[in-house]
Amino acid sequence: MTQVELARRMNEVIEEVFGSPGKVSVRTVHNLMHGKTSWPHTKIRIALESVLGRTAEELGFEPRCKTRSGDEQEGSAVQRRTFGTTAVGLALAATAARPAAARTRIGSGDVQRLHTKFAEIIAKDHRQGGSLSIENQALGLAGEALGLLQRGSCSQRIQNAIYATAASFTSSAMWAATDGRRFDAAQRHFDRASSLAGMSGDQAIQFRIWSHAGSLYRHLARPVDALAANDAARRLTLVRRDPLFGALGHARHAAIHGVHGDLAAIRRCMGQAEDAFDRAASDEPRPVWMRAFFDQAELHSLATAAYLAAQDYATAEAHAHRSLVYLRPNLTRSRAITTARLARAQLGQGDLGPAVATATSIPGSSMDHPRVAGMLNSFTRALSEVAPRSPETRQWNEFTNARRTP
Repeated sequence: MTQVELARRMNEVIEEVFGSPGKVSVRTVHNLMHGKTSWPHTKIRIALESVLGRTAEELGFEPRCKTRSGDEQEGSAVQRRTFGTTAVGLALAATAARPAAARTRIGSGDVQRLHTKFAEIIAKDHRQGGSLSIENQALGLAGEALGLLQRGSCSQRIQNAIYATAASFTSSAMWAATDGRRFDAAQRHFDRASSLAGMSGDQAIQFRIWSHAGSLYRHLARPVDALAANDAARRLTLVRRDPLFGALGHARHAAIHGVHGDLAAIRRCMGQAEDAFDRAASDEPRPVWMRAFFDQAELHSLATAAYLAAQDYATAEAHAHRSLVYLRPNLTRSRAITTARLARAQLGQGDLGPAVATATSIPGSSMDHPRVAGMLNSFTRALSEVAPRSPETRQWNEFTNARRTP
């Protein structure tokens, strides 16, 4: 490919992934090839990785935050020169060796490879949650999936599956941004993910995206939009075919009603969720993202969120305890979030000692998660309002100050 062709294909990836036209120019490509750009901007990096099928590090670039010795700098410089030389060679090579019309055939093996990478993203999300690295990695993989369609031919079934995987990756980027409190980015990813999901015809990923949109709007304190988005998920025919999707939709609806403080609606939705959960067949084939997290623990976690928002602290505490009993060991982020909610529910009932003990039991690494940190900041404010001079407040303040001290 020429420099012009590389720029064009990078711009196509940027538009596919981010939903807006790319602005990669020949000058941009020239700077990348000749080492004038030490670490590409996120959009440029994702597009470059997608088109060339290599990570930025493999192409010789290195994140700015890394420190390097002289030998390492020389090694990276050599890698960049190699990349530049190769790219120039590609630009000057005769295209007769491979006619422009020649296209590779995309098959089920390519789809399975993408599914494997998606499972890795899901596992990483449950361990770390909300990180910018997960968001960017998911976007890069969405670009990789869409790049296959640009470079190869396939059946309609495989094309739909590729669009579904691209939507899946983009929805994970959306959730990572929501979980990390990067709401503007989450909204952009939602717009793109819903478009890709529509092209795929896959109702399971459509459910995930609309359901995540409901959570996004709930976190933005926009309950009307949240209910509408979650209703879009609950109206899918998939929900009628598989009660487990219905259970998740009803439980998330209950959490949204918690923002309104509507206890009657919470009880009604949780009753529907529990009934649907009991009817769901355990051996039904379901997507990896659903199998990875939705069980009785998550059902009780959403109930905790709903009743806590509605200030029914005793019921929230009961559900939190049940959630922690059922919670799988690998869901570290979920455990930290549920524990933070439990501490707030105990504080709401005036149980200062148990509340502080619960809050301090959260592992230090999990306390840095954006959602957990926000909950604990809210816990700190509530504790100071309820009992500003109590021994428990002093203990908690000493604990948080010690964590901030280098």
